[in-house]
Amino acid sequence: MKRILLFVAGMAAGIAAIVAVAATTGWPVSFDAGSDHAETAHNPGNTHGHDDGPRRIVLTDRQIRDAGITLAQAKGGALRRHFLAPGSLIPDADHIARVSVRVLATVAELRKKLGDTVEQGEIVAVIESRDVAEAKSEYLAARVTNELRQTLFNRAKALVESRTVSENEFLRTQLTANEAQIKLDGARQKLFALGLSESEITDLPNQPPESLRKQFLRSPISGRVSERRVDLGGLIGREGQESELFVIVNLDNIWVDLAVSPEDIASVREGVPISIRGIGIEGEAVANIIFVSPLLDRETRNARVIASLPNPEHRWKPGTFVTAEVPLGDQPSKVIVPRKALQTVTGAPTLFVREAEGFEARQVRTGRQDDDDVEIVSGLAPGEIYAVANTFTLRAELEKGEAEHGH
Repeated sequence: MKRILLFVAGMAAGIAAIVAVAATTGWPVSFDAGSDHAETAHNPGNTHGHDDGPRRIVLTDRQIRDAGITLAQAKGGALRRHFLAPGSLIPDADHIARVSVRVLATVAELRKKLGDTVEQGEIVAVIESRDVAEAKSEYLAARVTNELRQTLFNRAKALVESRTVSENEFLRTQLTANEAQIKLDGARQKLFALGLSESEITDLPNQPPESLRKQFLRSPISGRVSERRVDLGGLIGREGQESELFVIVNLDNIWVDLAVSPEDIASVREGVPISIRGIGIEGEAVANIIFVSPLLDRETRNARVIASLPNPEHRWKPGTFVTAEVPLGDQPSKVIVPRKALQTVTGAPTLFVREAEGFEARQVRTGRQDDDDVEIVSGLAPGEIYAVANTFTLRAELEKGEAEHGH
């Protein structure tokens, strides 16, 4: 009789506890005295489960919506694992040009200042040089000589056919015509080597003699003048003296110079996009790896990695220190879930899997992970529906129910 009274008292205390939970959560709860756990069909908001069976939380669709619990279907994908690498921004080597001279000369004009914008082919300076004057005069003389020799050769060719000129005389005329053509071609190539353009060479016969000593220096690319190394009237081109007048830089595209440790370099691949964040620059940008050095630096023992970064607004400046997020190559996973979907219950990672009348708290085994997602090795099959957001409320309700049943 005493045992029966104690049993009835314990049942009454359990019912009172569940009613208190229902009052705080707003979820109606009922209890079946013929069972040691809450009913599943008509008692949403309860947790139950046998010691050796699955643990469940009973909720209606409306209660799930009210609690802000969102659902997702289990599926595979690739994790986005990465490592961070320090580096700095440098000018793109393919977008740097130097305006230089190849002869001893004097700076006659400087048409651009430091920081000025220039277009490809635009004249940036004018120099005066005796070597240039001699090369132009040589070309003009060779041009006149060649025209005369070619005229004589054409006449001799017509006369030899009529047997007015001997064959030997014709051959001598042909030889001198070929020599004149070779000298003209050589003088022309010399002007090209000095930096004259095709149009400038073609226009030489129309230029006044006093302009022969002048040479116009043009920008090889479009960009901005980043350095001016000479002054007006300065002597340039002699050994030991400056031969460069300007450095032109185009910042529409720049390079990210990274230092990657030996442990990570094996995972870096050319053509892979990386995320760049710079000190003092808001937001991030995407660059593409274009070079992975096969050698390690002797002093730092790091490998050099170069990425190309589009910079149309010139927001990224060379010299800026940056941090790159470099992805690691990973094999696809059969099931991955957001990190926020996982909860730790009784010391084990747990997912709340959707059932007809609520959720099953199911322990899973995890594998690799990144900042956002976790690989599920076992415990969740592709296609199953699980809770993603606000899963902490499910864990809290599960723990409450188990605590109450533990008494």
